[in-house]
Amino acid sequence: MSDNKPALHLLCGKAAAGKSTLCARLAKTPRTLVISQDTWMAALYPDELRTIPDYVRLVPRLRAAMGPHVAEILRTGLSVVLDWPANTVATRSWMKGMIEAAGVDHTLHWLDVPEVVCLARLRARNAAGAHEFTLTEAQYRELTRYFEPPAPEEGFNLVRYSEPGGEG
Repeated sequence: MSDNKPALHLLCGKAAAGKSTLCARLAKTPRTLVISQDTWMAALYPDELRTIPDYVRLVPRLRAAMGPHVAEILRTGLSVVLDWPANTVATRSWMKGMIEAAGVDHTLHWLDVPEVVCLARLRARNAAGAHEFTLTEAQYRELTRYFEPPAPEEGFNLVRYSEPGGEG
């Protein structure tokens, strides 16, 4: 993808796989904006978002608002790194709609990181207290039940990272 053409970067990976870290690296590209689901959810629903059922109930509201907004940002010529887990077929379908609405290139970055690495990072992230949300290991395992790896038939330009911190 050319640096001067807008593109949508999507991230897929289990909790603590390194999605936000990769987002920060991708955001260094000129004319690129990061939009973080966690930042928006924490700001909009500080007292409502406590459990996974809360997340399932609230995230569609944010999707409804952000989808057209992200497509418009892309149409203006800015690239967007969507720090938003593309972890289910349904979520990726919503994201595909933004790509089509904006008529831009895209990359789906899949961080295929071993669970043991994710859990170690999760513990470190929780201990540091710098993330918007603290996720217990039980919640991690609950979320992981819903994870659906991307499939070729979904039609994404896929880059898979199979080693922590490196493209595989």
